[in-house]
Amino acid sequence: MQNTNRKIFDKLISKTKIYLAIIFILLVIVCIENISMIIPSILILMAVVAYSYYANNRRKSEISETLQDLTLSVDTAAKSSLINSPFPLVILESNGNIIWESSKFITEFKDFDINSYINNLIDEIRADIEETEKDETKEKQISKHVEINNKNYEILGKFVHSRKYDKKHNDKYMMMLYFIDETEMVKLKEEYKDSKSCVTIIMIDNYEETIQQLESEEKPQITAEIDKCIFEWTDKTNGVLIKTDRDKYVYLFEQRYFDIVKEDKFSILDKVKEIKTNENVQITLSIAISNDGATDKEKYKSAQAGMEVVLGRGGDQAVIRENEIYKFYGGRAQEVEKRTKVKARVVAHALENLIKDASKVMIMGHTNPDIDSMGSSMGIYRLVRSLGKKAYILDSNDTNTLQSFKESLSKEPEYEDILITKEVAEENIDKETLVVIVDTHKSTYVEAPELLKRTDKIVIIDHHRRSTDYIENATLTFQEVYASSAAELVTELLQYAEVKVDLKTIEAESLYAGIMMDTKNFTFKTGVRTFEAAAYLRKCGVNIIRVKKWFQSNLDTFNKIAGIVKKAEIVNNTIAIAVYEKKDKEASLICAKTADELLTISDITASFVLGNTGNKICISGRSIGDINVQVILEKLGGGGHITLAGAQVEGMTIEETKQELINRINEYFSEIEG
Repeated sequence: MQNTNRKIFDKLISKTKIYLAIIFILLVIVCIENISMIIPSILILMAVVAYSYYANNRRKSEISETLQDLTLSVDTAAKSSLINSPFPLVILESNGNIIWESSKFITEFKDFDINSYINNLIDEIRADIEETEKDETKEKQISKHVEINNKNYEILGKFVHSRKYDKKHNDKYMMMLYFIDETEMVKLKEEYKDSKSCVTIIMIDNYEETIQQLESEEKPQITAEIDKCIFEWTDKTNGVLIKTDRDKYVYLFEQRYFDIVKEDKFSILDKVKEIKTNENVQITLSIAISNDGATDKEKYKSAQAGMEVVLGRGGDQAVIRENEIYKFYGGRAQEVEKRTKVKARVVAHALENLIKDASKVMIMGHTNPDIDSMGSSMGIYRLVRSLGKKAYILDSNDTNTLQSFKESLSKEPEYEDILITKEVAEENIDKETLVVIVDTHKSTYVEAPELLKRTDKIVIIDHHRRSTDYIENATLTFQEVYASSAAELVTELLQYAEVKVDLKTIEAESLYAGIMMDTKNFTFKTGVRTFEAAAYLRKCGVNIIRVKKWFQSNLDTFNKIAGIVKKAEIVNNTIAIAVYEKKDKEASLICAKTADELLTISDITASFVLGNTGNKICISGRSIGDINVQVILEKLGGGGHITLAGAQVEGMTIEETKQELINRINEYFSEIEG
């Protein structure tokens, strides 16, 4: 009886139980006051409980019927929505078996064999399912963007365990996929992307000097021909061309024509060079294109940065800056020596002012320094001392390249405390220290990169073609690619300094040695100004015999070079490639000397020598001028000049590097032929 009453009370809702408890308490109180009310109270309580039980059951029945009707309505609506879905809908198993297709799905793909496509789609979905099984926290959702029958769809859906899981047929999952047509949206996105602008800057190289060489009556004719060539080239892309100065044009075109410009490979560079003048003056252009930036103003600034890189590489070439990556075209012609020395005078004056304002000066070259780097440092050191300031030169003991020179330098007491390590430099540098970088402009190639972060006063003196990882925050940059060496540029600065500079003999000899090394004894890349600088140094008391001794190799080194030359192989008929197989920290020096030696062999127009320094593969490239070794090695992360370049490769074996080099050489010739 007790269990029956409990079941009855369990079926009552919470509020009813409370009310019954209150009534029971009140009836007990009444019975205590009046015993004769016990039987009536029991009858009243039973009547209330019976009524509550009846009313509660009836209410639950009504709610149940309402919920059942609602469920049937929702179920009917859901089924109707599936059958009449505005989107193509398909239910299938993970083995590709289609269980059901909506009418929209059937009509949408009636002219297309969708089954074969679904099989490929299932393979992709299975891969997603496997990933989900590995990570249970991932949602069992499907989202893919595909193209079917020239239309774009976003496929959405979920996959669930199949009730009739069959390992044999691999139908563990079922999935419902919606195919949402997004063709118009994709077209709008493409149209938006295509309509975005690309900003181009076009400049005539060395305009003032070039025009001055023309006859008066010829100047307007040549200028008109240049304008015609540029307008014809830009007309292919329906852009807007504005001539902002005598030697400068700004050109805007839409992104949709970007591929046309790249496929053309800037034929205008060669077309402009074909313009004939009475004085046989060659006209060249520099072009910089950029689509980096949210606004046209940002793109213009990006194009300006690209133009600085192009001009720093000697001009006569084009660069495209896309996604913060530079791609170069052209640049295979020799740099033209500038006849005016105005810039050297201006830079010399500016450099003097920077030295005067600095607390001290630290001079550094590139890693694995050579005599051009050290000689240039010595020249700047003398300029700083002439202005009464303290100067220090960063030295590296990782290489024996400068061993002979350092032996000569050790005999000079003045330089005892001048050569410092990068650790000492980092301890003593402050915000007022001027850092002068010679013979390099690459942030990753300087002797102590940390110094660049510790001061805002940076000067760059370099003769290499500008690379994309150049030091951007330099206060003063003197980068002239026509120069034979950094030593030549420093010598010019010393000549045009306002303060009188008295070069010590060893300083003049180190500068002279730097020019000798980079010109291969005044054979390559020499101009009038090269010999003028050499003549000035000769007047300072250069002992050529002592300089010559600095370049002498010992018998062991000579035998190594001879062995490497002996194993050299020829590719593309005139290019020699050799490998120094022994792991040697002096490999870069051996490779450089071997590359020079290979050029003395007849019919060889370019040479590349690979060596292993221990943690990197170094490559030295040399050319007599017919082949641009800088363009080839730049694709391997290197740089330099047309006739002299180098690169260092990490993460590859020497054989892999050699094969990559051959690929780049073949690519170079295919671009020329194309």
